[in-house]
Amino acid sequence: MIWCSGWELASAVSNAGALGLIGAGSMRPDVLRTHIQKCKSSTSKPFGVNVPLLYPEIDKIMQIIIDENVRIVFTSSGNPSTWTKILKEKGITVVHVISNTKFAKKAEDAGVDAVVAEGFEAGGHNGREETTTFVLIPLIREATQLPLIAAGGIANGNGMLAAMALGAEGVQMGTRFVASNESSGHDNFKNRVILTKEGDTVLTLKLLTPVRLIKNEFYNSIEKAEHQGATQDELKVILGRARAKKGMFEGDLDEGELEVGQVSAFVKDIQPAGEIVDKVWKEFLVAKEKLCTT
Repeated sequence: MIWCSGWELASAVSNAGALGLIGAGSMRPDVLRTHIQKCKSSTSKPFGVNVPLLYPEIDKIMQIIIDENVRIVFTSSGNPSTWTKILKEKGITVVHVISNTKFAKKAEDAGVDAVVAEGFEAGGHNGREETTTFVLIPLIREATQLPLIAAGGIANGNGMLAAMALGAEGVQMGTRFVASNESSGHDNFKNRVILTKEGDTVLTLKLLTPVRLIKNEFYNSIEKAEHQGATQDELKVILGRARAKKGMFEGDLDEGELEVGQVSAFVKDIQPAGEIVDKVWKEFLVAKEKLCTT
């Protein structure tokens, strides 16, 4: 959700009764502080911050989170043992994003409060194992007793119910909220997401860090280079800098990196975040009732 989940989206989701998250991955420390402060002034409900642990200014980011009294942190892309103890000593709930059972056990050993198990269907950076959500969730459920949040391929109430049937206590949705009024993604990107069809996304750049993208000219250049046996350094040159910002925030649909999940094929409109939360919850209740009466 980099470039898409700022204070406006996080506060709208929280105000609707779910847990909104500010995506710190695209924010400098001073920008993150501003988003946290604006979020606090826009909702009295709980919200959290998602922090990639490989962030180059991670010390500053974590200090801002502590100073601003953020109560919930989702960590990803790194070793959870580095920061979990420090955050928990400050009374902060820590949730770590994982993609396999090995990392589930590492997260549990680190003392996290819960895990997000993210399947291969998810958008953005993803696990190398390509384990789908339907397979991953029961595997993680067997591997740990920690509260389990399912992610990847979930955009409606039916998906939420299916995840819970597999052993999850809750779900995390990203792609569905990219196409929301409050998303900070560029309108070009939002409109491209709702036009995405089955097969329009692909997991690529596995030699660097796997990432699921909408196919476009940038993806074509990566695919061609990989087919020709490009090295990591050659791929880094093609990737360049700020490629995700160019695509998702600035709206360059040809040369930008367009990170989104497979479930974008289900997303057909741009709605207020609160309406999305309400619709998903109602779909979940209807699906649950239908299942219990059949």
